[in-house]
Order: sequence, then structure tokens, then C-alpha cells
Amino acid sequence: MSIFSYHLVRIPFTLAIKGLLSAPIKRNTKGLIHSEYMTAMTLGSPIISTSRFLIKQVAIFAQWENEEALEDYLKKEKLGKLLAKGWHVRLEFMREWGKISGFKIPERKATLESELSPVVAVTIARMKPLAIPRFLHWGRPVEKLVRDHEGTLLSLASVRFPNTVSTFSIWKTEEEMTNMVHGHSAMPKPKRHSDAMKERERKDFHFEFTTLRFKPISEFGSWKNKENYIPNFKKN
Repeated sequence: MSIFSYHLVRIPFTLAIKGLLSAPIKRNTKGLIHSEYMTAMTLGSPIISTSRFLIKQVAIFAQWENEEALEDYLKKEKLGKLLAKGWHVRLEFMREWGKISGFKIPERKATLESELSPVVAVTIARMKPLAIPRFLHWGRPVEKLVRDHEGTLLSLASVRFPNTVSTFSIWKTEEEMTNMVHGHSAMPKPKRHSDAMKERERKDFHFEFTTLRFKPISEFGSWKNKENYIPNFKKN
């Protein structure tokens, strides 16, 4: 069964610039189904700021034929060895809304052990260039809602020019995540997400858009001097 992985790592500036110009993970990598290489961003940060585009912080979201393929990549490939020094979480697919090209969505769906189990959400969008100002107007308040939400364990955004934007978040429970989506959380201005979705339905921001939900199965390494973002996972 295929698995997904989400990686965060700091890389040298020259390698980061090279990654902006060409895809660092080759499409014909053994066992790789699809990957998205992106530059990390701070959720809710000002559009023009040093925290908006964290050029040396890289986010990679990938799908693999199996866990052995991922292990081989991390052990044998140059970029894989670099990723192994960062942080990543391995994921089993649960649900999809919308569609995005490249990934092969599994027919088999994972289930959580309980309603109190953590869950991971990934969104990916291919933007319409003329819609970017309107997207930022509606999107930044949602970024702040997710960033500040008491139910999140880790959250960030990422981008790949010219038009791919993505978010990643780990939630304490699926209930807290769905409550946020539908505007039922106890946070200030809780309907920021639901209002943005209504605007998207009125006039779409994207060529392609998907929200993917995952069951985390293992966590490796550290990010920003922290390990074990996901409760009850043993350190790997």
C-alpha cells in the first residue's frame, strides 16, 4: 500500500535557490509516485516580510509506492540523506476533497484508532494568477486562525513558484479540526475558514485544489529544536 510523507528541513542557500529552478527529486526516482518541493512560509505573516518566504526552509510532500521505497531514498540519495537529517512524518490516506494532478489517491482508506487520535491535513492549490490578490485577502485570516488555534500541534504554509501554494497542519483530534473548518471553534472570529470557502465557491481562486486528510503513522527527527510533535509516538 502506498504511503505519504511530509518533510521539513533547512538546506544551504545555494541548494535552496537551485531547488527553486528545477525539481530536486527526479520523477523517475525508484518507488516515487509524486512529490511537491516547496519553500516554507509562516502562516499569517505579512505579505512582504522575511518570515513570508523562508528560503532555506524546505517542505517536501511525497507519495511512495511503499515505506521501503521511502527508506531507500533517505538512505541512498543525496537529497534523501539531507532530508533524513530534518523532520518528517509518515502518513496513511483517509479522505480527499477536490482533485490535484500527480498523486494517485488510494482506494483503501485508513481509520483513526479513536476520536481522540491526532490527524494531519494537507492542502495544495494551483493558483489562477489574477486571483492571487483576492486569495491573499481571504486566505491570510484563515492562516492566522489555523496558526493560533489551540487544537494545532504544528502548522505552516509553503509555496512553489509560479502558482503552487500549500498548507500543512497536525491537529490534536479530528473533531477540533472539523470544528475549525465549519466555524464552530472557540477561537475569535471562528468563521474565517468557512467564509473563505464560501468565497471560493462563489468564484474559485484555483485551477486545481485539494484538501487531504491523513492518519499519522510515525514521526522522525526534529524541527526547530523540537521532537515528537505528535502525542504518544515513540521517537524514531
